[in-house]
Amino acid sequence: MTTSAPIRFRVLSLNCWGIRYLSKNCKERFVLIGDLLNQEQLDIALLQEVWCEKDFLFLKKKLSSIYPYSHYFKSGFIGSGLAVFSRHQFHDAFLYRYSLNGYPYMAQHGDWFGGKAVGKVLLNINGLKIHVFVTHLHAEYCREKDSYLPHRVVQAWELQQFIRHTSAAADVVILGGDLNMHPDDLGTRLLRNYTGLQDSFSEAANFDGCEEGHTHISENPFTNTDNLVPFGGGIRIDYILFKGSGEVDVSCESLSTTKGPVPGHPFPYSDHEALTAEFLFTPTTKGNRCSERQSVNEARTEVKVGLHCAERMRHTAARTGIMGLVLLVLELAIAAVPLFALGAEQPFPKASFYLLGALCFAILLSTLLLYIFYSMEVKALQGTEDQMRLALSKSLVTYSILTVTAVHLVDIRTSSVFENEI
Repeated sequence: MTTSAPIRFRVLSLNCWGIRYLSKNCKERFVLIGDLLNQEQLDIALLQEVWCEKDFLFLKKKLSSIYPYSHYFKSGFIGSGLAVFSRHQFHDAFLYRYSLNGYPYMAQHGDWFGGKAVGKVLLNINGLKIHVFVTHLHAEYCREKDSYLPHRVVQAWELQQFIRHTSAAADVVILGGDLNMHPDDLGTRLLRNYTGLQDSFSEAANFDGCEEGHTHISENPFTNTDNLVPFGGGIRIDYILFKGSGEVDVSCESLSTTKGPVPGHPFPYSDHEALTAEFLFTPTTKGNRCSERQSVNEARTEVKVGLHCAERMRHTAARTGIMGLVLLVLELAIAAVPLFALGAEQPFPKASFYLLGALCFAILLSTLLLYIFYSMEVKALQGTEDQMRLALSKSLVTYSILTVTAVHLVDIRTSSVFENEI
């Protein structure tokens, strides 16, 4: 590290809701988003749900004078939707795609087709190594019966692993994005406790924005207000998280959100509010925070629940497939009757016979595909659960070593005191 003077660093995060031909006022909103980024004079902008590459290229051209460096993270069938614009040069860029991301047959939700992931860019500003991450986790469509909770917990676990394993040498770590989790949700606590990342809303010296930092509010005309009624009309699911290192102290000087409609226009930038945080990087010798075991235990429990459900669905698909196979074999046996009984006629009408055969084949094929999909889900959940168990056992061993060492030191000091008294 070559710098000694404090550095100010401005970050914006926004879920753009950029689904062409489906999102309302999509084209007009991207023009306004480009104007917003140019006005804010940011160091880096972290965008989500830029689903169409044409919209990214439009922003790239519009912002080129102020943000000459940009990157679009491609993934899945329609893309990850993640994009980064920066006034500082990228020294590296990398994408990690989450192993679980919903179900392909839930096409109305569309998360599976997006190939959601976490993108990373590496900046070097006056000798400071700044690792910036942008992500978008699986949406929560029903909080009371959230069938995607195990998937989102797995994504949070993989996210914290990716951050920890790729930013060991970082002076500063910043994560921005739509986590689709409330501040006290299991996945959020897991992410913060295990990485040491701090919430800019909680740590900001000054805040200017929606009440309680909400980024999904009922006043937004693009929002389904019925889903927000139980939460008082707003929730906070978009974040800018940060942490320093043993050499750099990071403080959040201010945090702000947009507040509804764009001035002079009848609609806002998106169905989410944008977050803008200003940080101060100061050289120091302060250490990092420790993680907690409790959140990992809770996350492991949720993953086990998801694993049990996935195994049950896989068994159901297998049983249904076997039933379809048996019916198909029986039908083939019936079809073979005229071959062995000369002169015998087919006992079933041909139309019904062919229809039943097609149905059996369709059941067999669909259950085979479902069995393959749920087998992949089981493996991903088992892999994550194994990693969590390893992390817990490692933490327990470390705790035991520290406890034994502490007891040993106490025995030594007690012996020394006793000998001195004698």
